[in-house]
Amino acid sequence: MNTSHVLGLSGGKDSSALAIYMKDNYPDLDIKYFFTDTGEELKEVYDYLDKLEAYLGKPIARLNQIDEMRQGSKTQFEKFMHRYNNFLPSATARWCTIEMKLKPFEKWVQQFINSGSNVISYVAIRADEKRLGYKSTNDSIAVKFPFVDDNIDKEKVSNILDESGLGLPGYYKWRSRSGCSFCFFQQKIEWVRLSEEHPELFKRAQRLEKTALDNDSPFTWVQKETLGDLIKPERVKKIKEDFKIRLERERKNKQKRLSRNPFLDQDKIKLSDIEEVYGDDISSSCLVCHK
Repeated sequence: MNTSHVLGLSGGKDSSALAIYMKDNYPDLDIKYFFTDTGEELKEVYDYLDKLEAYLGKPIARLNQIDEMRQGSKTQFEKFMHRYNNFLPSATARWCTIEMKLKPFEKWVQQFINSGSNVISYVAIRADEKRLGYKSTNDSIAVKFPFVDDNIDKEKVSNILDESGLGLPGYYKWRSRSGCSFCFFQQKIEWVRLSEEHPELFKRAQRLEKTALDNDSPFTWVQKETLGDLIKPERVKKIKEDFKIRLERERKNKQKRLSRNPFLDQDKIKLSDIEEVYGDDISSSCLVCHK
């Protein structure tokens, strides 16, 4: 039986590094790369995917339902939001992941299964992470974790990106994750920075939130706070001050670690680690979107 090899890209650092790693270390594998486009990603994500596509030397399949889902002026997200009673998605009701990421992938990969092929899906879980990736209920789809198998950790992922010449996606300068511009997993400082970097996208998120609240949605984008309240000058000031305190606390903690063990490589504990700086809770963030 034939085997089809697939690798999903989110526009994030880990999945991008895995694509580069597989191309450079397993050149005989005919890997089909794909990106499930919600239509709500940041421009920086699309720009980075174009650069990655050039490096890979083969097209990245863009999976989406945007054309077939659009009704008049409604976007794909708005159509699904209407279907879910105009409620925003949340950590406990991730309809966005199901409808806009998983279902398009399962529909796309079915073509290989229908042709009599088994499928191996490569997922960018690192060796230093303790979480599971996407598990298919279809017996024809097997999941592999090359970074785990080959002991590739966070530092090595960074090296892969640097050595390829691609580096990190541009949004990592102000944001800790890929995914939709209005992802509810964003932290408050990231919402503030979205309002500064992409004010039009922040305003769009506000409009979606207002629609949800007008329809008695139990969720706002930020828990127990509307974006209108979050963006008030005094609130923005407080959020930025709290973030500075977090940075300073992290800096001191790393210095303590270094003082206890002078043999630690200082480069390995520098504050440039985006996940630690933003306090990313890897146990709660959405793996499908953010890797």
